[in-house]
Amino acid sequence: MPTLAWILLACLAGGLLSVLLASLVAFRVQARLVSVLVSYAVGALLGAVFLEILPHLFEQTVDYGGTAALVLAGMLGFFLLEKLLLWRHHHFDAEGGHGHAHHHAHGTGSGRAGLMVTVGDAFHNFTDGIMIAGAFIADTHLGIVTAAAIIAHEVPQEVGDFLILLDSGYSKARALALNALSSLASVAGALLGYFALSAATEWVPRILAIAAAGMLYVAVADLIPGLHRRTRLAETAQQFAFIAVGIATVWLVHLALGHSH
Repeated sequence: MPTLAWILLACLAGGLLSVLLASLVAFRVQARLVSVLVSYAVGALLGAVFLEILPHLFEQTVDYGGTAALVLAGMLGFFLLEKLLLWRHHHFDAEGGHGHAHHHAHGTGSGRAGLMVTVGDAFHNFTDGIMIAGAFIADTHLGIVTAAAIIAHEVPQEVGDFLILLDSGYSKARALALNALSSLASVAGALLGYFALSAATEWVPRILAIAAAGMLYVAVADLIPGLHRRTRLAETAQQFAFIAVGIATVWLVHLALGHSH
């Protein structure tokens, strides 16, 4: 199958799957279930970065220090973007709430918080699309694993976005439609990424390094802190188990695709 077809299929299927799963969870939301989703997403993201993206990058370059420095710079960049409210991640925390954005959404009455969520999510998905395109251009197997990890973390994010939209006064149907619409931004990002990177393949490793930085940042700065709010031994054991399941999923996909480093 052509690379562009893989990219579009991954973005469309991933967007549809994440929105549908998020809406199902949001309609029957349970804090325990969200904690499971977040834990699994952490494992999938960390697994994709350390078992696939970084090994691929280090195989393709002799400048290990420069590659590591680019990943570090990418993480600092995502920190600044989030501080500037350009990169907006709205994830459920482990208590079943939906993060600091929930508090801003309360009592707005104008739906402005809901609009900000949609715009922020669209930007996030657009960026994800570029990352997915870069991964598929580098290697089809790497693209599949990267797309799967991104989809895994999209589900808890979409749950949070969905509930913020409801809290801002949107109907369930309209909130679902806005979530679906914002998910299409990944297709636009993927198309831009594909044509730009196909014409400038030397940028692919840089995009992959930034993708690794973004996935690390989401896992470590955005998702794990919420899990720490649940401190009971049984809850911690459950979180660790599902993080391990997320990592194992990436590893099994890695083996199934016959992609050995």
